[in-house]
Amino acid sequence: MSAVLTKSKEGLPLHLIEKTDYSTWLEQQTTTTQQWLSSTDFSGSGHAVIPAPDGSLSAAVCVVESLNDYFACGQLASSLPSGTYRIQQTLSDQELIAVAFGWGVGAYRFDRYTEKAPANAILAVDNELIFDEATRLIEGTKRVRDLVNTPASDMMPQDMSASVQSLANEFGASFTEIIGDELLAENYPMVHAVGRASVHEPRLLDLTWGNPEHPKVTLVGKGICFDSGGLNMKPGEFMRQMKKDMGGAAHTIGLAYLIMANNLPIRLRLIIPAAENAVAGNAFRPGDVIPTRKGLTVEIDNTDAEGRLVLCDALTEGASENPDLMIDFATLTGACRVALGTDLPGFFTNQKILAAELMQSGEKVSDPVWNLPLFRQYKYALHSDVADLVNSASVPGGAITAALYLEAFVNDCPWVHLDVMAWNRRALPGRPSGGEAMGLRAVFEYLRTRYSA
Repeated sequence: MSAVLTKSKEGLPLHLIEKTDYSTWLEQQTTTTQQWLSSTDFSGSGHAVIPAPDGSLSAAVCVVESLNDYFACGQLASSLPSGTYRIQQTLSDQELIAVAFGWGVGAYRFDRYTEKAPANAILAVDNELIFDEATRLIEGTKRVRDLVNTPASDMMPQDMSASVQSLANEFGASFTEIIGDELLAENYPMVHAVGRASVHEPRLLDLTWGNPEHPKVTLVGKGICFDSGGLNMKPGEFMRQMKKDMGGAAHTIGLAYLIMANNLPIRLRLIIPAAENAVAGNAFRPGDVIPTRKGLTVEIDNTDAEGRLVLCDALTEGASENPDLMIDFATLTGACRVALGTDLPGFFTNQKILAAELMQSGEKVSDPVWNLPLFRQYKYALHSDVADLVNSASVPGGAITAALYLEAFVNDCPWVHLDVMAWNRRALPGRPSGGEAMGLRAVFEYLRTRYSA
């Protein structure tokens, strides 16, 4: 996607204007330009091209609500005629990053399995620091989208392992993994239980990077490569897009990339429990009681609430090192989508000040996230008569009870849990339908601000 950006000062004039400034800009243009825009019924919204007297392209104009919106220019790489364009207006660094990012992600195509026409309009960015920052943000987003869009036939635990190994090689990080029955020997019983029915062995993927003297930040990503629902099988319409149930892991891989590519002064650990929730004679069952890495026992109410099971073992391990901050991403509950819709990720945290700062970071980079409460009066719904907890509560507030379940495994560790859709149900400028990074830039912006060098 970043191929539609170039480090250059040359290109066709591109006028980027906010709606409130359009009338003033138009008054300053030549009579010919004014007449052309009027005759083509350009209403001061969207984009238009302006011809030269010889019929060639002279310039382009794009009018947006706000140049700080990271997706305001998301359609331009695909909708403007082929060529290289240079911005005429003087923009702030924040505005220029927003424009370049939107331009780049608007060129995204998932073309692994079929050819798609590429975007051919290129944006010239003559500020090298801005170019590099935008390129990294674009690449982080692309990695998340590609991982989520890849079908389960090519994205099983071993394939996710290869992705994390490649990431480790790219940045000189260390990588280890625990596979199959080794999970039992190493005390990850929940990861094993959820993944044991698949022919693709479950794995615990573990990457570390950075100076051990720096503050430790641990990322945990739900890596359910396909979710049939297990023995509590999902209806077909709900199973259709379950290749995206590893979207949490995809987000942590993209976030780990951004942390390392920007060389943030932190000690990073990335933990991904990767498994397929399949059906076979050895599948875990409703009513089973399964131990966890922490030692708590869990009664299985519903095998389709498997994400929190693999996460609880990984969170226990992450918390054991007392990191400065632990963050998990997961496509965890439909209840969060009912509460907030599919475009707004919800998050839970045991850090009240952090909650406000994270929401502010999201607003700054056009990546909103919304704080939901760890309402502890709902803990009653996790009661079991035969174990320490049940894994699923059949009461309203499912996103909250899921978060409360996870909280039981983080101890006093500063912790944020993001419940994300990881999927665009409809195409918008810069955001094609399919896999999507949601909350990625918000969390990265928060981390960059908190751990600035």
